[in-house]
Amino acid sequence: MDYAAPTTPAATPTARALATEAVHAGREDLVALGLHAAPIDLSTTYPSHDVAAEAARIDTFAATGARLDGPPVYARLDNPTTARFETALARLEGTADAVAFASGMAGLTAVLLVRASLGLRHVVAVRPLYGCSDHLLDGGLLGTEVTWTDPAGVADAIRPDTGLVMVETPANPTLAETDIRALAHVCGSVPLLVDNTFATPVLQRPVEQGARVVLHSATKYLGGHGDVMGGVVACDEEFAAALRQVRFATGGVLHPMAGYLLLRGLATLPVRIWAASVTAAELARRLAADPRVARVHYPEVGGAMVSFEVYGEPRDVIAGVRLITPAVSLGSVDTLIQHPASISHRIVAEGDRRAAGVSDRLLRMSVGLEDVEDLWADLCEALSATPARLASARAASV
Repeated sequence: MDYAAPTTPAATPTARALATEAVHAGREDLVALGLHAAPIDLSTTYPSHDVAAEAARIDTFAATGARLDGPPVYARLDNPTTARFETALARLEGTADAVAFASGMAGLTAVLLVRASLGLRHVVAVRPLYGCSDHLLDGGLLGTEVTWTDPAGVADAIRPDTGLVMVETPANPTLAETDIRALAHVCGSVPLLVDNTFATPVLQRPVEQGARVVLHSATKYLGGHGDVMGGVVACDEEFAAALRQVRFATGGVLHPMAGYLLLRGLATLPVRIWAASVTAAELARRLAADPRVARVHYPEVGGAMVSFEVYGEPRDVIAGVRLITPAVSLGSVDTLIQHPASISHRIVAEGDRRAAGVSDRLLRMSVGLEDVEDLWADLCEALSATPARLASARAASV
């Protein structure tokens, strides 16, 4: 669909509603500790006088990848602050576990390495994906091989050595949606990974629809303020244990301060998503009626992302915004706009990019929490921008 007003999600099928979980998950022990805010543990190492017991615990981790009982050993194995974020995100996604990483790309790398360690190096992927995810798969940097297809072709693309099927829905940057339940069915025993960065667990919980692995660039909506970088993979306990072993071996750990900020970001995730979605749906409606706009993309699931194609020069729109920030990334409290063909998806081969629907006239906008009228006024000015007007505006500002 082109656009639709989002609805407030119903309570999650857990004992508590999603909004309640967002505020309290990972923090249940704070009252007993005499604390209100979650503490930040910045230690890189921890003392232990019992060398034999410590060695046994490390051996257990090496063999199983399970979380260590008792006090931490070393920050690359685990961290109490990061563990709180992992617990909270798993609860929001409805999974048994979650593993945090230094970035979303570090998380995806770990997933691919886990499957490759089993001799399952083939990946079936649906375009479009985030540009760097596309590059990681297509470039074979980890010794993987990828078959690109649309959702209808996934079943035929699966081979005996297929270790993963990957899809992003809504997709970056076209916001194309995939039926997760139907795709999971055709995957059979092959794990389906869903990049849920755009929808977040507020709008969609892929595991409930059959996915086994859920990936987030936590830098985006989970953090929500453009000031923290991180990634997280939500999954079952078995997969999480393997991911922790890879994280320990490769070192893609999330810094405790980032873990603290991400846990804090989760507390306001539902209200931020709901508020920004209302504004995004209204902007999508207005853009669809604007004669300067050729096409608008807004997903049925809702959300705060809007993509649109213009008749004019998209780079002039980027240069013409004043309130909206022309920048990569998304999911912040302020509105961002960028030109995927030039920036986020430039790394994807031009033919592949266009075949996936990423046209040269497509703009991707991450709607923040500003007033809708102020955002619309800025967009209207930018849509009317011409090189001459831009030059005049720059001269006037000097």
